[in-house]
Amino acid sequence: MDAQLKKGFLELLVLAAIKYEDSYGYKIIQDVSEVVDISESTMYPILRRLEQQKLVVTYNTEFNSRIRKYFCITPSGKDRLMEAAREFQELKQLYDYILR
Repeated sequence: MDAQLKKGFLELLVLAAIKYEDSYGYKIIQDVSEVVDISESTMYPILRRLEQQKLVVTYNTEFNSRIRKYFCITPSGKDRLMEAAREFQELKQLYDYILR
């Protein structure tokens, strides 16, 4: 898969991973790794970029005497996922035409 295309999908995968439940970095990596191989060095810049774009917000919670940073999808992040679903339907039509 094209690297730029994959990059865009990674952001969407992260948003999808926290769509229904807030999560922390390591858990998001585990969840997304079910679909695509991803490392911490790739994941954390994506999370920072999503935060800068206001597609996620963060908050800290204590867990086992340590502070854990949680990521929560924003309404803008949910809108981005819905937009991606619409774009996917358009792309699917193109691929269906090519593959027929």
